Amino acid sequence: MKEYKTISRIAGPLIFVEKTEPVGYAELVRIALPNGEVKSGQVLDTSDDIVVVQVFEGTSAIDLNTGVKFLGENIKLPVSDDLLGRILNGAGKPIDGGPEIIPEEKVDITGAAINPYARANPSDFIQTGISTIDGTNTLVRGQKLPIFSASGLPHNEIAMQIARQAKVRGSEGGFAIVFAAMGITSEESQKFIAEFEETGALKRAVVFLNLADDPAVERLITPRMALTAAEYLAFRKEMHVLVILTDMTNYAESLREIGAARSEIPGRRGYPGYMYTDLAMLYERAGMIKGKKGSITQLPILTMPGDDITHPIPDLTGYITEGQITLSRELHSKGVFPPINILDSLSRLMNLGIGKGKTRDDHKQVSDQIFAFYAEGRDLRGLVAIVGEESLSERDKRLLKFAADFEAKFVRQGRNEDRDIEQTLGIGWKLLSELPESELTRISPELRKQHYGKH
Repeated sequence: MKEYKTISRIAGPLIFVEKTEPVGYAELVRIALPNGEVKSGQVLDTSDDIVVVQVFEGTSAIDLNTGVKFLGENIKLPVSDDLLGRILNGAGKPIDGGPEIIPEEKVDITGAAINPYARANPSDFIQTGISTIDGTNTLVRGQKLPIFSASGLPHNEIAMQIARQAKVRGSEGGFAIVFAAMGITSEESQKFIAEFEETGALKRAVVFLNLADDPAVERLITPRMALTAAEYLAFRKEMHVLVILTDMTNYAESLREIGAARSEIPGRRGYPGYMYTDLAMLYERAGMIKGKKGSITQLPILTMPGDDITHPIPDLTGYITEGQITLSRELHSKGVFPPINILDSLSRLMNLGIGKGKTRDDHKQVSDQIFAFYAEGRDLRGLVAIVGEESLSERDKRLLKFAADFEAKFVRQGRNEDRDIEQTLGIGWKLLSELPESELTRISPELRKQHYGKH
């Protein structure tokens, strides 16, 4: 294997190597510095004259006498049953003080999208223990359902609560969490580790942590590492895997940083034109395969820059995924946790995972009725600000009270409160039973007779 000392330029995390042998895209590179230090990198771009290499540990101390070797293979993750219960860095190396993972095999992290013909339709309910998700925006096994947050909102606390509580009810096979954090601070990292260890959630989890001071390049491989681990657990070990990726905005910022270092022509707001394809390559690794028992469900979390839902990151994510859970700054400022706004949220696959035999036969109608009343109650708040509450009709006053009670009793819950779907629907019926039965127009007479006033 030939060593080249033909570095012509260094730009940010990239080095440009001249006149090499033919090399493949994403090939691994060994970089030997004159001081004896060894760094690793990956081929990012290749042409007849020059090869662009992204360096994982940063380019400090690299000079024109540095030797570069092309290793002829891609980045691989060592996989085995030993992954469960481990905390790894963004590049897949253990950081929990435990031994190296002894691999059953090493798997290319690039992965492959699931053939659409081989995909099975998602149909099983995943219980997160959070009423606003389970009751009105249900997560279904095999779905990709992002959480749209904003700076200062408690998306990481919600992610941890879901990681602790999530389960597939009445299903065979184990349940595992793959948790990948990108661009987080050391303080957040310590919190995540402590939370996983204290609550015992680590036993069924694989955790990847990429810190804010780690190279931007590493941030691009962290979600791929996580999804490779998830694919192994789901399709080789027949487990149901929930992948939580936080924060996809940090991932997209790294994509922009690398694009700028390569002098690429920028697209919207400076992000690369291929960001849609890049995000789709990650999100489309969720799903179920016909004939296989395992599944991958994704819960990517992103913070919307400037609270702007039309920003390229949430905008493109919305095109690729099946709905979104949206956090509300207004609810957060009222001290409501989790501050999930059901009116701006949507789970497009909800109807496939609820109903008799999955949740309960009244689930859909209760959800529809709650949604309708809460939307009316929220609208009336605007009217009250103009004309005052005295000028409202009796029905309007009831709906105004319903909206306040809904936020206080249904939306608000403890950070460690794990509600099953029966409790969630019970709270829903309790709220609906405070209104005249004749106004429950979205619920059938049979279900009203069965549940109205009985919770």
